[in-house]
Amino acid sequence: MRASSPDLAEPAPGRHAGERDHAACRTAIRQGSRSFYAASLLLPPSTRRAAYGLYAFCRHSDDAVDEARAGTSRAAVARLEARLARIYAGDPADQPADRALAEIVARYAIPRALPEALLDGLAWDAEGRRYETLSDVCAYAARVASAVGAMMTLIMEVRDADALARACDLGVAMQLTNIARDVGEDARAGRLYLPLRWLAEEGIDPDAFLAAPAADPAIGRVVARLLEAAELLYARSEAGIGALPLACRPAIRAARLIYAEIGREIERAGFDSVDRRARVRGRRKAALLLRSALPLAGTDRSAHCLPETAFLVAAVAATPPPAAAPVWWDIAGQAVRVLDMIETLREREALTRESAP
Repeated sequence: MRASSPDLAEPAPGRHAGERDHAACRTAIRQGSRSFYAASLLLPPSTRRAAYGLYAFCRHSDDAVDEARAGTSRAAVARLEARLARIYAGDPADQPADRALAEIVARYAIPRALPEALLDGLAWDAEGRRYETLSDVCAYAARVASAVGAMMTLIMEVRDADALARACDLGVAMQLTNIARDVGEDARAGRLYLPLRWLAEEGIDPDAFLAAPAADPAIGRVVARLLEAAELLYARSEAGIGALPLACRPAIRAARLIYAEIGREIERAGFDSVDRRARVRGRRKAALLLRSALPLAGTDRSAHCLPETAFLVAAVAATPPPAAAPVWWDIAGQAVRVLDMIETLREREALTRESAP
């Protein structure tokens, strides 16, 4: 992990994100992550706006490394690191997501260690790193998923260490689900995230599997173990959702429910995620969005932080909180919220039509 500074960006005049930038971020998320986009419609307008900016930068970073030609992935990560340095210097690159993120990290006092952790995870991808144990996989998940979850928690103006630990649990759980869902897709691209020790216990040679990915009971048992680990973390995360502002809880719980449902779809397919890619269909997704408003199950936020995510929680603890938020009589801000509400109603109607039989 690179040395990090808790210094916060102070965007320079003229470098603030405009309405076109925010619209571009929103479009990027709608096209790139329909599950997150559906859940995000339940967020309050100001939180949703910041979430789009954050996720747009994360999505762009992930795509930039994935799309780099063989042998140039490390250079792509280096370019992203340079862009992040400019963001924290208050001089973002001429990109909508960069300008949006510069505002976000300043307004919500997001320590640099968090987005740096994401780029570390992408660097591990560029190296083609493999993971010996579940703990090693969780260390990777902490960077590419929990770091984003921690930043989202700060955007929701929660800095409590126990709540952040539960957000990190949710991030790891969601990434484990992603890995379980994408076993075949990753293998055909030459990538392997399953714990090597588990593969050895099942008699699976990693290189032979990558050379000819095939579904069988042995690989299915590894996938099942990964989903079992994810389910334990989903259960722990419920208490952290209860620590969020009331208006933010349904969106985060919806994301948690939708991702956990992906695991159940994999189970229904006999844990075959080599020949199939599990999806949560529109009608089921709509039902989960409704369920997100029900009372939460978890109440104890004080479970120990995962060792693999502790550095993220510590980075937030070492960073002073942001200045007070704008007061309620910010007329321009209120106008933006009204327009956003109208657009959100349209989006929800569109999702309802897509989910209809």
